[in-house]
Amino acid sequence: MPAVIPQLPASLYSDFQRTGRREPYEDAQRQRRNMLYRLVLAECLDWRGTFLEAIADLLWARLEETNWAWPAHARMLDLPDSPTLDLAAAMTALDLAEIDYLLGERLEPNLRAHIRSEVDRRVISPFLERHDHWWLHSTPKRQVNNWTAVCVAGAAGAACYLEPDRARLAEILARGLASLADYLETFDSRGGSTEGPDYWSYGFGNFVVFAHLLEARTGGGVRLLDDPFVREIAQFPLRTILAPGAWVSFSDSDLKAGFHPGLLAFLAQRLNLPQLAGMGIENDFAVDHFNQFAWPLRQYLWPLPESPAPFTGSSHDWFPDMAWMISRVEPADPNSLRVAIKGGHNDEMHNQNDVGSFIMMMRGRAVVTDPGRGRYSKAYFGPARYENLMTSSRGHSVPVVNGYLQQAGRRHAARIIEHGHDAARDYLLLDMAAAYPPEAGLAMLRRTLEMDRLAPGGSVVLVDEFAFSGRSGGFDSVLVTAGEAQVAGGAVVLRTGDAVVEVTFDPDLLSVRLEHHPAVEKQYAPPVDLTRVIFSAPASCEGRVRLAMRPAF
Repeated sequence: MPAVIPQLPASLYSDFQRTGRREPYEDAQRQRRNMLYRLVLAECLDWRGTFLEAIADLLWARLEETNWAWPAHARMLDLPDSPTLDLAAAMTALDLAEIDYLLGERLEPNLRAHIRSEVDRRVISPFLERHDHWWLHSTPKRQVNNWTAVCVAGAAGAACYLEPDRARLAEILARGLASLADYLETFDSRGGSTEGPDYWSYGFGNFVVFAHLLEARTGGGVRLLDDPFVREIAQFPLRTILAPGAWVSFSDSDLKAGFHPGLLAFLAQRLNLPQLAGMGIENDFAVDHFNQFAWPLRQYLWPLPESPAPFTGSSHDWFPDMAWMISRVEPADPNSLRVAIKGGHNDEMHNQNDVGSFIMMMRGRAVVTDPGRGRYSKAYFGPARYENLMTSSRGHSVPVVNGYLQQAGRRHAARIIEHGHDAARDYLLLDMAAAYPPEAGLAMLRRTLEMDRLAPGGSVVLVDEFAFSGRSGGFDSVLVTAGEAQVAGGAVVLRTGDAVVEVTFDPDLLSVRLEHHPAVEKQYAPPVDLTRVIFSAPASCEGRVRLAMRPAF
């Protein structure tokens, strides 16, 4: 008995406007996608026509959807002459183009004609002819981000398959390449992205998909992947890995970043970066959680090798434009102490108010964490974004000054005073005063994080030095953990699984208290219990908070 195709009624689409929840519609649409992906891959492997009728049913259902765009982006069902070209619409266009290419004349001519008509009407023509897409180019008010790569890959990638007019195709590709030039400019000079590893996988992954298609379509005439800077960007996962299966979780990214095996395998071979295959990511041939066909298809085409040499990072990585420092006591030992800290500013891509945030990891577990992304909803991407614990500086291991949190905006930034690395230690000194509003009354706020490799098992010292403008004020230094915290005299013991860190401080100068936040909602992950460990200095005109952190064996 054929599987029932999930229904997508108008009332389900409008549920987002009523409730702010993305999941009801997106989950049902994702079920349709993954049913289609599984059937197409099964037919490609079997090639006996067994699944063609079910594939046609799903393709017609996708073509009949009023909107390909997600409700969070379109807000309402589209007018007939104004389709919303968002991430989902672009991915759908490339999905249909690749399925048409794979199955070809085994699909009915009428169905193939409708695929071409709808992909052009909803995606290719709006991409070429309209100028109201915010993601087309960076402006002084807004920088492009992963949307640019995903939407260009969808629209221009679909055109590589479907557009018969070579002159029109050239226009489409030229427009896409101009947008991708702006996208590449969002990366740090060392290939880093303030969106974090998860959105590297999404945005840059789609850039790679398009670059590969473009190279094939032009007979090798346009080779975007030969750019040395693209090779720098491709190394971002290698430079942000903290342990096998764990990466820096700044911005709307997570510790367990979602890398596509096919992407890593392709880049490892094409760009001679074999370490990408050894980061602890495994092949996954199940098809139950994808938003686009590109990745399950390429998982089968470009699988990871079965026993790659493991890679868990170098001793030190530094992104000078973003002010991200990642340090590892013993790179060859994945259980060794690792730390990551960021400077930057509070108007970054997928921004969180997190200037000065840091992560401390040992035994593959984040004992001091940056909690990553919260649950995506209307409020999360609306005016109330920074009321959410996950995006507010309150949810990060950064100071609270006179009761004031960090503020959003480009001017609320850190300035790098000094950075250093050698065999004995790594350190970063930041001026963070501008991250806070004038009402906080700061004259100075400097944060120093130093990792000592020579101490047994390694150690980390965090120092916050502050001064107020002509008056005394309150100052809290905060550590955030998703594990347990216990206060014992002049020490706090942090425990996450079998990873234990002792934090020592001067109890004559600081008081400490715990603040618990149970079941904080996350995106694509279970809720997390967070604890803020708050070290408070007495009211004064100036002061210094010093926290010494070391593994407790």
